[in-house]
Amino acid sequence: MRVVFMGTPEFAVPSLTELAAAHEVTLVLTRPDAVRGRGKALEPSPVKERALELGLPVLETNRITPEALDAVRAAAPDVVCVAAYGCILPDSVLDVAPLGCVNVHASLLPRLRGAAPIQRAVLEGHERVGVSIMRVVHELDAGAYCRQASTEVADKPCAQVMAELAQIGATELVAALDEMAAGTAVWQEQDESLVTFAPKVTKAEMLLDPSDTARANALRVQASTDAAPARLVVAGKGVRALAAKATGGAGPASGVVLVRKGHIYLGCSDGALELLRVKPDGKRDMDASAWAAGLRGEGISWTRA
Repeated sequence: MRVVFMGTPEFAVPSLTELAAAHEVTLVLTRPDAVRGRGKALEPSPVKERALELGLPVLETNRITPEALDAVRAAAPDVVCVAAYGCILPDSVLDVAPLGCVNVHASLLPRLRGAAPIQRAVLEGHERVGVSIMRVVHELDAGAYCRQASTEVADKPCAQVMAELAQIGATELVAALDEMAAGTAVWQEQDESLVTFAPKVTKAEMLLDPSDTARANALRVQASTDAAPARLVVAGKGVRALAAKATGGAGPASGVVLVRKGHIYLGCSDGALELLRVKPDGKRDMDASAWAAGLRGEGISWTRA
């Protein structure tokens, strides 16, 4: 099967890899090189890097221009596959391929339509997260789906959940294409009464808050990403929380830090949050026990960053 693939971040790389192994990928669209991480130099998207490794033709574009649409048509796809491309597709793309356009969406639709389904699911404390292989339609993430699969969240950090779902999505995408080619795919329309949304997570939402519960703060740490990290201020100094857990039971008063035998406990509205791994501003990441050695004195406070 001839496939045009559209994707940009690391989440999309397994889908591209498995498609290239099973089908003929005739063109890859991805967003242009950009400043990523902390460096100032332009870097290619993970999808571009993988496509070049596979020897696939790449077109970089922030949107589907008339020229980009012509390139997609010239690639003569049987199907267009999308995974976290980061661009709203115009209706003109949806009719290019005989089998249409399908998307790897990282939620169990109709729940969590939108830009940040995985991070929202972790932040909201969902027990399971999943992927849906859905038809791309004019409305955002509203198309029927033919396959779904899920995994347990448990205490996994968001990055691990994303990596697992990326691989699950790749496997489900290839299986969906096989069913579509055979005419055996069964499409399930979404129940609009069950729709929820997952807008992009802001940095402000991820700031730990002493007036909130220990569980809510623990979920912020679990859902933390480089783009939206879980942060706080301890004794007037900024720090990123990389791992933490709600301890339950009594703890220090809200906004108070307790250092005991190498453990660091943050007082929340209903108990304590124990920091397990941190990255103080300007320093490397470290176990909280190592950081605790530098926290001395009584009455240490913590606040939102």
